[in-house]
Amino acid sequence: MKLYLLRHGEAGDRKSDLEQDATRTLTRGGRKDILIVADTLKALGLSFDTIASSPLKRAEDTAKIVAERLGLSRRLKKWKELEPTSDTSLLLTKLSGLGIGSAILIVGHEPQLSTVVGEITSGRPTRLALKKGGLAKINVDEFRPRISGELQWLLTPKIVKRVAGEPAVRRP
Repeated sequence: MKLYLLRHGEAGDRKSDLEQDATRTLTRGGRKDILIVADTLKALGLSFDTIASSPLKRAEDTAKIVAERLGLSRRLKKWKELEPTSDTSLLLTKLSGLGIGSAILIVGHEPQLSTVVGEITSGRPTRLALKKGGLAKINVDEFRPRISGELQWLLTPKIVKRVAGEPAVRRP
């Protein structure tokens, strides 16, 4: 399995109320950044059997932009297992149920995505610097006795912009 992990784009200010926080949308800059990510994925010739998103609005918006840009809107799914408070083992179990030859893009949140990378690549949680709009690729080579694989690459938003030919402008 080729597993791609994308952290949602920049969203509005974090809310202390969980219900309100779940409805935060991407900022204008966040939308622009994710369009660049989507264009980079397209330029690399990547396609996905499934694009799975957290049900939180900022992740849904991110996944929708990518799916539309790649012409894969019918492959877009919402997974409760990608909610930031969800147990990572539930997501790993869901991934194990998909085909070994599939290409999956999951769009979610930190620290869950970093934890997933660590669990698959080393069998233990690992913290990575997966910034908003950051992208990782793991080649999953087995599901039993546990899901395991190798991290192929980790792209910061700055690198994605360079791949896309965009100037890497730092925002305050």
